[in-house]
Amino acid sequence: MNPPQTPAAAPPPAEPDPRRSPPTWLPRALAQTAVAAFAAIIVWRAAATLGTVITIVVVSWFVSLAMEPAIRWLTAHHIRRTRATGLVMAITLLGVLATFALFGGLFITQLVALVQALPRFYADLALRLDQQLGLTLPEADDLVDAIGANWQGLAPGIVGVGTSIVSVLFQFSAVLLVVYYMASSGARLRQAVCRPLSPRRQREVLQIWEISQEKVADFMVSRLILAAASTVVTFIVLTVLRVPYALPLAAFTGVVSQFVPTVGTYIGGALPVVVALTISPVRGLLVLAFIVAYQQVENLLLSPKVSQQSLALNPAIAFLAVLAFGAVFGALGAFLALPVAAVIQAVSSTYVRRHELVESPMLTDDAGQSPTPATPSQVQP
Repeated sequence: MNPPQTPAAAPPPAEPDPRRSPPTWLPRALAQTAVAAFAAIIVWRAAATLGTVITIVVVSWFVSLAMEPAIRWLTAHHIRRTRATGLVMAITLLGVLATFALFGGLFITQLVALVQALPRFYADLALRLDQQLGLTLPEADDLVDAIGANWQGLAPGIVGVGTSIVSVLFQFSAVLLVVYYMASSGARLRQAVCRPLSPRRQREVLQIWEISQEKVADFMVSRLILAAASTVVTFIVLTVLRVPYALPLAAFTGVVSQFVPTVGTYIGGALPVVVALTISPVRGLLVLAFIVAYQQVENLLLSPKVSQQSLALNPAIAFLAVLAFGAVFGALGAFLALPVAAVIQAVSSTYVRRHELVESPMLTDDAGQSPTPATPSQVQP
């Protein structure tokens, strides 16, 4: 009798060819990518729409940082932080109003007179250029007629200026309100920011916050002091030289010279030089010589003493920061460019490691000085 035959085993199922079937994680990755792209588009459009709000928050944060030393001094003398914040803001606003009350009338009077005298200045300038260089400029009456012929095209611009003034007033009020809440919150605001973070991240955030606070306060105070000094000295020199409209010209020079880096003094001094040239070439040359001399005195004597506690920015970095922030955020961005650059450079100098420099002719200047070694705390082990 033959033994029963064992049935043949079924062949194993064929495995799918990995070259033809997509990996199992691909659909999930595609879905996550689509969701991330959709969320990024929404965030981008929201940021573009809320650009004014973001600007108000950034400006308010920097202003609150600049106010922090005065608020701390008042709180150290047993004054509640909310009252100290209101007191600092009130004193600042009263100081601005007092300045306008003391000099505003004279400033506006001279500014109006300067605008009214522009045709005469233009005629004198055209006459001098014609006599000395043979250049012919259009007549002032022709320019006025051209402007009058196109007044309808200027009307929308005038309306836009009025709308811009209302917008600036609204933003100024919003900044004051946000500054008060930020500055009066103090430690509570920092607690709210640090609570979702790990202890290590909290220490880093608080250190960056402290560095930003010190640098912004020192920077703004030093800029304001230098601007006031430049305004006063320029006003005295223009008054001695009998240049008209000395106060508005000096104020323009003082502000521009401190908040436009590197070439600010020359840009601010261009207008006084032009006004002095319309009176006489000698006065124009004297004003130009004063602008150049004061720039050297400020760089060598005044600025190192006033700004010894603040961050010294590289002139090239400062100038590029103003150009970049001005191009992206407009005039307000150009104004905040220097404090932001000071904060970035201070934070980077704290966290970015420095290494010892190698020996190379490329790292040696013309005088043959050797590379400056890094400090032990900055050297990467």
